[in-house]
Amino acid sequence: MSEEISLVTGGNGHLGNNLIRLLLSHKQKVRTTVRDSKNREPFKALACEVVQADITDRESLKKAFQGVINLYAVAANFSMWAKNPKEEIYDTNMQGTQNVFDIAKECGIKNIVYVSSVASLDFTKLPANVNNGYNKDRRNWYYNSKNDSDKLALELGKKYDIRTVLVLPAAMIGPKAFKLSYSNNLVLQVLNGEIPIDTNITLNWVDVKDVALGAYNAMKKGRNLERYILANEKHTTLQETVKIASDLYPELKLKTPKKVPKCLLYAVAGLMEFSSKITGKEPLLQRHYLDMFYNLKQDYDIRKSREELDFNPKPSKKALESALNYLKTDWKKENRI
Repeated sequence: MSEEISLVTGGNGHLGNNLIRLLLSHKQKVRTTVRDSKNREPFKALACEVVQADITDRESLKKAFQGVINLYAVAANFSMWAKNPKEEIYDTNMQGTQNVFDIAKECGIKNIVYVSSVASLDFTKLPANVNNGYNKDRRNWYYNSKNDSDKLALELGKKYDIRTVLVLPAAMIGPKAFKLSYSNNLVLQVLNGEIPIDTNITLNWVDVKDVALGAYNAMKKGRNLERYILANEKHTTLQETVKIASDLYPELKLKTPKKVPKCLLYAVAGLMEFSSKITGKEPLLQRHYLDMFYNLKQDYDIRKSREELDFNPKPSKKALESALNYLKTDWKKENRI
């Protein structure tokens, strides 16, 4: 086993936990951070060191980063909605990025793979490409946070002379999932027949294990201060997603979601937003999502990742079938549902 310590922040999250498992399979010495150190279930039978740390708490990061050579900066607020999104999402992700790089410099960390998102890409020209610049749409605080923290990571990596490689995943699905991500939750909703309406918003499904391998290869051979898209090339519509699930499990008798006019979706979204102000729960649909994503084909140019990281993801259909199988069987067993 290598004596170099590789640290994964947010190891109880979807990507973080899969990345830990991959690093261990490659005989890496692994440390991971979690906000609640009592939450040990995601690390059952994993030979990794688990320490308490929060990206917003600089002192906790100092303790966690001691002796670390390679850092996978995975932890972030991945929420798409909050009561106070500027503070809870944007400020957390920006300050967290600043803290991670400041403390990494202080502790002598040599290499950082920073997990950004396709949310930081410019979608005005498709397929989206890292060379097209950044997302100019500023209507969503989560997207703003990924856009601006991506830039900040590159600035700080250069300033502190830390080799920094950015990876930009799309909608990650599949095992292991101790807490359902937005993407896995949507797949579960499909499986449960809870998608009656087609919102005309497309997805780009990618297997989380392929993303973990992409991040690992980014650490091994990604170029300093470069960005790499970890996605599939073509999008999948909601109707196509439901059809794949229906073909896989015909006994579920899943119904194809119906297309409805955008104006009706707008009205429904407005009602949901109003209700969320009363209940404090995230609305299933929001008007600015429709403005940003209605009829947008989430296609990506991944040639750079293929050529430089040997990134060769399984096709979206295969990734979706794998996620459906996992959520229908293993996930329910793992979470005693």
